[in-house]
Amino acid sequence: MNAHGQPIGPALKTWSERRRPERTAIDGRYCRVEPVALERHAAELFASYGRAPDDRDWTYLFSEQPTNIGLFREYLASLQASDDPLHYAIVDGESHTAVGTAALMRIEPLHGVIEVGSIAFSPLLKNTRAGTEAMYLLMRHVFDELGYRRYEWKCDSLNAPSCAAAKRYGFRFEGIFRNAIVYKQRSRDTAWFSIIDEEWPRLRAAFQMWLEPHNFDAAGRQRRALAGCRDSI
Repeated sequence: MNAHGQPIGPALKTWSERRRPERTAIDGRYCRVEPVALERHAAELFASYGRAPDDRDWTYLFSEQPTNIGLFREYLASLQASDDPLHYAIVDGESHTAVGTAALMRIEPLHGVIEVGSIAFSPLLKNTRAGTEAMYLLMRHVFDELGYRRYEWKCDSLNAPSCAAAKRYGFRFEGIFRNAIVYKQRSRDTAWFSIIDEEWPRLRAAFQMWLEPHNFDAAGRQRRALAGCRDSI
Protein backbone atom coordinates (compact mmCIF):
# COMPACT_ATOMS: atom_id res chain seq x y z
CA MET A 1 0.00 0.00 0.00
CA ASN A 2 1.13 3.56 -0.64
CA ALA A 3 0.44 6.59 1.54
CA HIS A 4 -3.02 6.87 -0.02
CA GLY A 5 -3.98 3.30 0.85
CA GLN A 6 -3.69 2.17 -2.77
CA PRO A 7 -2.28 -1.28 -3.62
CA ILE A 8 0.99 -1.05 -5.56
CA GLY A 9 3.56 -3.53 -6.85
CA PRO A 10 6.52 -4.82 -4.80
CA ALA A 11 9.41 -2.40 -4.44
CA LEU A 12 12.52 -3.08 -6.52
CA LYS A 13 14.97 -0.75 -4.82
CA THR A 14 18.05 -2.50 -6.19
CA TRP A 15 16.77 -2.84 -9.76
CA SER A 16 18.83 -1.28 -12.54
CA GLU A 17 18.61 -1.34 -16.32
CA ARG A 18 20.11 -4.50 -17.81
CA ARG A 19 22.50 -4.71 -20.72
CA ARG A 20 21.41 -5.83 -24.15
CA PRO A 21 22.43 -9.25 -25.44
CA GLU A 22 25.61 -9.13 -27.49
CA ARG A 23 26.67 -11.04 -30.58
CA THR A 24 28.37 -13.85 -28.70
CA ALA A 25 28.15 -17.62 -29.11
CA ILE A 26 26.80 -19.94 -26.42
CA ASP A 27 28.19 -23.46 -26.22
CA GLY A 28 26.23 -26.44 -24.95
CA ARG A 29 26.69 -30.19 -24.78
CA TYR A 30 24.67 -30.97 -27.92
CA CYS A 31 24.68 -27.71 -29.86
CA ARG A 32 26.18 -24.27 -30.23
CA VAL A 33 24.03 -21.15 -30.51
CA GLU A 34 25.87 -18.45 -32.46
CA PRO A 35 24.92 -15.16 -34.13
CA VAL A 36 23.71 -15.63 -37.69
CA ALA A 37 26.50 -15.08 -40.21
CA LEU A 38 25.67 -15.06 -43.91
CA GLU A 39 28.82 -16.70 -45.26
CA ARG A 40 29.07 -19.21 -42.42
CA HIS A 41 25.45 -20.38 -42.33
CA ALA A 42 23.63 -19.70 -45.62
CA ALA A 43 24.41 -22.89 -47.53
CA GLU A 44 23.95 -25.16 -44.50
CA LEU A 45 20.67 -23.63 -43.40
CA PHE A 46 19.26 -23.64 -46.93
CA ALA A 47 20.11 -27.34 -47.25
CA SER A 48 18.75 -28.12 -43.78
CA TYR A 49 15.42 -26.39 -44.40
CA GLY A 50 15.27 -28.05 -47.83
CA ARG A 51 14.92 -31.44 -46.17
CA ALA A 52 11.30 -30.63 -45.30
CA PRO A 53 8.77 -32.05 -47.79
CA ASP A 54 6.92 -28.72 -48.04
CA ASP A 55 6.85 -25.20 -46.60
CA ARG A 56 4.35 -25.75 -43.78
CA ASP A 57 7.00 -24.89 -41.16
CA TRP A 58 6.92 -21.31 -42.46
CA THR A 59 3.15 -20.82 -42.30
CA TYR A 60 3.27 -18.92 -39.00
CA LEU A 61 6.58 -17.09 -39.60
CA PHE A 62 6.55 -13.54 -40.91
CA SER A 63 8.58 -14.58 -43.97
CA GLU A 64 7.83 -17.12 -46.66
CA GLN A 65 10.39 -19.86 -47.19
CA PRO A 66 12.95 -18.72 -49.80
CA THR A 67 12.79 -21.04 -52.78
CA ASN A 68 16.39 -20.75 -54.01
CA ILE A 69 19.80 -20.05 -52.52
CA GLY A 70 19.89 -16.50 -53.90
CA LEU A 71 16.66 -15.55 -52.15
CA PHE A 72 17.76 -17.39 -49.05
CA ARG A 73 20.99 -15.41 -48.91
CA GLU A 74 18.98 -12.18 -49.11
CA TYR A 75 16.76 -13.43 -46.30
CA LEU A 76 19.72 -14.42 -44.13
CA ALA A 77 21.51 -11.13 -44.82
CA SER A 78 18.49 -9.31 -43.38
CA LEU A 79 18.66 -11.51 -40.28
CA GLN A 80 22.37 -10.84 -39.86
CA ALA A 81 21.87 -7.07 -40.11
CA SER A 82 19.19 -6.93 -37.40
CA ASP A 83 19.96 -6.01 -33.79
CA ASP A 84 16.40 -6.51 -32.56
CA PRO A 85 15.46 -9.23 -33.33
CA LEU A 86 18.96 -10.58 -32.71
CA HIS A 87 19.07 -13.80 -34.71
CA TYR A 88 21.07 -16.90 -33.81
CA ALA A 89 21.92 -20.01 -35.79
CA ILE A 90 21.66 -23.34 -34.00
CA VAL A 91 24.61 -25.55 -34.91
CA ASP A 92 24.40 -29.29 -34.23
CA GLY A 93 27.17 -30.49 -31.96
CA GLU A 94 27.90 -33.70 -33.86
CA SER A 95 27.68 -32.61 -37.49
CA HIS A 96 28.74 -28.99 -36.80
CA THR A 97 26.06 -28.00 -39.30
CA ALA A 98 23.59 -25.12 -38.91
CA VAL A 99 20.14 -26.73 -38.59
CA GLY A 100 17.87 -23.93 -37.39
CA THR A 101 17.51 -20.38 -36.14
CA ALA A 102 15.92 -18.47 -33.26
CA ALA A 103 16.01 -14.87 -32.09
CA LEU A 104 15.97 -12.72 -28.98
CA MET A 105 13.61 -9.85 -29.71
CA ARG A 106 11.49 -7.01 -28.31
CA ILE A 107 14.42 -6.38 -26.01
CA GLU A 108 13.57 -4.03 -23.14
CA PRO A 109 16.62 -3.56 -20.87
CA LEU A 110 14.88 -0.92 -18.74
CA HIS A 111 12.18 -3.36 -17.67
CA GLY A 112 14.20 -6.57 -17.94
CA VAL A 113 11.91 -8.15 -20.53
CA ILE A 114 12.90 -10.11 -23.61
CA GLU A 115 11.11 -12.42 -26.05
CA VAL A 116 12.30 -15.50 -27.88
CA GLY A 117 10.84 -15.83 -31.34
CA SER A 118 11.36 -16.27 -35.08
CA ILE A 119 12.07 -19.92 -34.30
CA ALA A 120 12.67 -22.00 -37.41
CA PHE A 121 13.75 -25.60 -36.80
CA SER A 122 14.68 -27.74 -39.78
CA PRO A 123 13.79 -31.46 -39.81
CA LEU A 124 17.34 -32.11 -38.59
CA LEU A 125 16.65 -30.19 -35.37
CA LYS A 126 13.04 -31.07 -34.54
CA ASN A 127 12.53 -33.49 -31.66
CA THR A 128 16.21 -33.58 -30.77
CA ARG A 129 18.25 -32.94 -27.65
CA ALA A 130 19.98 -30.12 -29.50
CA GLY A 131 16.72 -28.32 -30.16
CA THR A 132 15.69 -28.38 -26.51
CA GLU A 133 19.18 -27.45 -25.38
CA ALA A 134 19.20 -24.45 -27.72
CA MET A 135 16.08 -23.10 -26.00
CA TYR A 136 17.66 -23.76 -22.60
CA LEU A 137 20.90 -22.00 -23.56
CA LEU A 138 19.05 -18.85 -24.60
CA MET A 139 16.97 -18.87 -21.39
CA ARG A 140 20.09 -19.34 -19.27
CA HIS A 141 21.80 -16.49 -21.07
CA VAL A 142 18.85 -14.16 -20.49
CA PHE A 143 18.25 -14.98 -16.83
CA ASP A 144 21.67 -15.94 -15.44
CA GLU A 145 24.04 -13.83 -17.52
CA LEU A 146 21.93 -10.78 -18.41
CA GLY A 147 19.73 -10.74 -15.32
CA TYR A 148 16.37 -10.17 -17.02
CA ARG A 149 13.10 -10.58 -15.09
CA ARG A 150 10.73 -11.86 -17.78
CA TYR A 151 11.12 -14.13 -20.81
CA GLU A 152 8.27 -14.17 -23.31
CA TRP A 153 6.97 -16.49 -26.01
CA LYS A 154 4.30 -15.25 -28.41
CA CYS A 155 2.74 -17.01 -31.36
CA ASP A 156 -0.32 -17.22 -33.54
CA SER A 157 -3.01 -18.70 -31.31
CA LEU A 158 -3.80 -21.16 -34.13
CA ASN A 159 -0.21 -22.44 -34.19
CA ALA A 160 -0.81 -25.55 -32.09
CA PRO A 161 2.79 -26.89 -32.28
CA SER A 162 4.20 -23.57 -31.05
CA CYS A 163 1.73 -23.38 -28.17
CA ALA A 164 2.59 -26.96 -27.21
CA ALA A 165 6.32 -26.23 -27.37
CA ALA A 166 5.95 -23.21 -25.08
CA LYS A 167 4.15 -25.32 -22.48
CA ARG A 168 6.71 -28.11 -22.79
CA TYR A 169 9.55 -25.68 -22.12
CA GLY A 170 7.82 -24.44 -18.99
CA PHE A 171 6.23 -21.19 -20.18
CA ARG A 172 2.93 -20.23 -18.55
CA PHE A 173 -0.01 -19.29 -20.75
CA GLU A 174 -1.20 -15.74 -20.06
CA GLY A 175 -3.99 -15.21 -22.55
CA ILE A 176 -4.99 -14.23 -26.08
CA PHE A 177 -4.57 -10.76 -27.60
CA ARG A 178 -7.34 -10.61 -30.19
CA ASN A 179 -6.68 -9.05 -33.63
CA ALA A 180 -3.16 -8.29 -32.43
CA ILE A 181 -1.26 -8.43 -35.73
CA VAL A 182 -1.82 -8.39 -39.47
CA TYR A 183 0.71 -10.55 -41.30
CA LYS A 184 0.73 -12.26 -44.68
CA GLN A 185 -2.56 -10.47 -45.38
CA ARG A 186 -4.37 -12.23 -42.56
CA SER A 187 -5.36 -11.46 -38.99
CA ARG A 188 -3.60 -12.98 -36.03
CA ASP A 189 -4.80 -13.50 -32.50
CA THR A 190 -1.63 -13.76 -30.44
CA ALA A 191 -1.13 -16.27 -27.63
CA TRP A 192 1.12 -14.97 -24.85
CA PHE A 193 3.33 -17.14 -22.63
CA SER A 194 6.05 -16.21 -20.15
CA ILE A 195 8.64 -17.35 -17.64
CA ILE A 196 9.62 -14.99 -14.83
CA ASP A 197 12.79 -14.90 -12.81
CA GLU A 198 11.37 -16.53 -9.68
CA GLU A 199 10.32 -19.56 -11.76
CA TRP A 200 13.65 -19.93 -13.50
CA PRO A 201 15.69 -21.86 -10.85
CA ARG A 202 13.24 -24.79 -10.92
CA LEU A 203 13.05 -24.76 -14.72
CA ARG A 204 16.83 -24.57 -15.01
CA ALA A 205 17.23 -27.60 -12.76
CA ALA A 206 14.67 -29.52 -14.84
CA PHE A 207 16.43 -28.70 -18.11
CA GLN A 208 19.76 -29.76 -16.66
CA MET A 209 18.28 -33.03 -15.42
CA TRP A 210 16.64 -33.73 -18.80
CA LEU A 211 19.80 -32.93 -20.77
CA GLU A 212 22.00 -35.36 -18.83
CA PRO A 213 23.34 -38.08 -21.17
CA HIS A 214 21.96 -40.86 -18.95
CA ASN A 215 18.43 -39.58 -19.64
CA PHE A 216 18.68 -41.00 -23.17
CA ASP A 217 18.98 -44.54 -24.45
CA ALA A 218 21.38 -45.71 -27.15
CA ALA A 219 18.97 -44.54 -29.86
CA GLY A 220 18.71 -41.07 -28.33
CA ARG A 221 15.18 -41.55 -26.97
CA GLN A 222 14.41 -39.77 -23.71
CA ARG A 223 13.90 -41.88 -20.61
CA ARG A 224 12.11 -39.13 -18.70
CA ALA A 225 10.11 -36.28 -20.23
CA LEU A 226 10.97 -32.67 -19.50
CA ALA A 227 7.64 -32.20 -17.72
CA GLY A 228 8.44 -35.22 -15.54
CA CYS A 229 11.77 -33.64 -14.60
CA ARG A 230 9.96 -30.48 -13.53
CA ASP A 231 7.44 -32.44 -11.50
CA SER A 232 10.24 -34.18 -9.59
CA ILE A 233 11.76 -30.91 -8.36
